[in-house]
Amino acid sequence: MSTANGPIDILRVDASGRFDGSITRTLSDDVVAALETRHDRVRVSRRDLARGVSFVDEQWIEANATPEEERGRKQRAALSESDELVAEIKHADTIVIGLPIYNFGIPATLKAWIDMICRRRLTFRYTDEGPVGLLTGKKVYVVVASGGVALGSDADFATSYLRHALGFIGLTDVEFIAADRGAQRGEDALDSARQQIADRILLAPAANADAA
Repeated sequence: MSTANGPIDILRVDASGRFDGSITRTLSDDVVAALETRHDRVRVSRRDLARGVSFVDEQWIEANATPEEERGRKQRAALSESDELVAEIKHADTIVIGLPIYNFGIPATLKAWIDMICRRRLTFRYTDEGPVGLLTGKKVYVVVASGGVALGSDADFATSYLRHALGFIGLTDVEFIAADRGAQRGEDALDSARQQIADRILLAPAANADAA
């Protein structure tokens, strides 16, 4: 049953290389379903990085360094995918990111996505006091799954990196929902994550939900 917390636009970003049996995809389904329950109207757009995302190359770097008004046709084409990804995240009120931990870090496709959305003058700017993120006022839920790495442990290089990278572009309201150490914990890891979803979304005070 929806509450009167207003409509939200959700951008869902999947990074798992697995489609069937993916824990992050399953739990991201649960997060989106919980948000749909909590809010009157929800619009969901999806970016599945496993289906392809470009890596930064020389053409991209040169085009990005060129002022927008001076870019030629080829340079605009080199940035077109990045422009689309930035537009998606700008439009969203809430972002749901599925983060499987691969070899202690984030998937290469998710790193490529981060590189594509970190755009000077679009998602951050430099000031005399340092860089300032421009994508403020948004909520981010990151669903984390790992086989053996404990969230926040010395071996967890994924979540600290992602929190810092998102904060760099202004996404500072980030919550991690963890199904970590699944190889040891089995179903307990999933149960724990689902309880976190219930506590942080379904049972959260209305003021917190409105911030999303």
